[in-house]
Amino acid sequence: MSEESSKWFKMAIEASKRYGGKIMILPKVPVRSLQDFSIWYTPGVAAVSKEINVDVDKSFEYTWRWNAIAILTDGSRVLGLGNVGPEAAMPVMEGKSLLFKYLGGVDAVPLPVRVKTQDDIVNIGKTIEPAFGGINLEDIESPKCFYILEKLREELKIAVWHDDQQGTAGAILAGLINAFKVVGKKIEDSTIAFIGAGASNIAAARVLIKYGVKPGNIILVDSKGILHPEREDMDKLMLTNPWKYDLAIKTNAERRKGGIKEALVGIDAVVAASVQGPGVIKKEWVRSMNKDPIVFALANPIPEIWPWEAKEAGAKVVATGRSDFPNQVNNSLVFPGVFRGSLDTRVKTITDEMIIAAAQEIANFVGDKLSEDKILPTMEEWDFYPRVAAAVAVKAAELGVARRSLTWKEEYERAKEVIASARLMIETLFGKGLIKDLLSDMA
Repeated sequence: MSEESSKWFKMAIEASKRYGGKIMILPKVPVRSLQDFSIWYTPGVAAVSKEINVDVDKSFEYTWRWNAIAILTDGSRVLGLGNVGPEAAMPVMEGKSLLFKYLGGVDAVPLPVRVKTQDDIVNIGKTIEPAFGGINLEDIESPKCFYILEKLREELKIAVWHDDQQGTAGAILAGLINAFKVVGKKIEDSTIAFIGAGASNIAAARVLIKYGVKPGNIILVDSKGILHPEREDMDKLMLTNPWKYDLAIKTNAERRKGGIKEALVGIDAVVAASVQGPGVIKKEWVRSMNKDPIVFALANPIPEIWPWEAKEAGAKVVATGRSDFPNQVNNSLVFPGVFRGSLDTRVKTITDEMIIAAAQEIANFVGDKLSEDKILPTMEEWDFYPRVAAAVAVKAAELGVARRSLTWKEEYERAKEVIASARLMIETLFGKGLIKDLLSDMA
């Protein structure tokens, strides 16, 4: 462990102890006297319940449901920690909730659950639907995460999202759109290798195909090597992981065999989301790629190849999952805006087309700043979040999955106001001493 990482680990433990968690619930209505509870509670609340009983969609107008989501996890694949269980997952889910509020203005409730089967999570999702406008699935191991997302998208009429799949896929697509602009190639005609065939890369490959990349131009590599239809474990894969099996059939038109080394020969871009490096991808393998190769090495905290090594090997654009290197590919660029737009239009589902619209808006935001070391915005450039929300809202209306339609400008202004209000609220509470500064003496 590096000295820097050790410092952050110690501070996180001490700060968590001092604050007793990261989030709380605050009222958003005035209480001028106890008489106001006649409006907020009994007897007045009965009239609100009666109206919702007649039309359940009014729950999005009269309750917090319009802005509330559940962060649902079983703690089976937490960050780089693996299966740590629901209690140990809670600090991560609280952190995600804080990001949702600060970056997207979304009220997100951490909900780690103790379950035995993937159908248990599906049933929990179905059970809690009336309380929320969306569900963010988080840190659930592959391949059951594919099944859970698929079933909940089929059966629920609210936004359902798995950030490790759709969020990372959106960030990868946004990064690749701009990376291919930098190298002067068309993404639709290019060849792309995916190292690692877990939740993020399987989802990214699927979204890229939807975007227009030819399936045959994609090569996926898992821990057993390159995926291809003749691989000896295909029959087993068809039963245990049909999502990976489907891509094994559709991709790799050349029917390449071997491992990472063989997958990279003559390839335009590589997206690695596998195991920590360095040395997972070797410099000589990057040299075997096409001219001006693109390298996304996304393992955290140590990428599959160090950025400077990839550059030395000829890579034109290099991205990682880390904030201390240029071009961070992070799903935090995606989910706040996607959920903001989805909640404001009260969507019945989140589609791949909406993910693509978000990715295009993120890529477009970079604009004239586009360069080898600037293919994506950073989280500090927060104005792109309402733009993503607007793009998602417009696409949802176009696809007929929105309960209410908003123009791009209407949603942009609304999202900007909601997000700015959330940030101002946090800053005001801190400024008034209601959120205490217990960190200064720890730095």
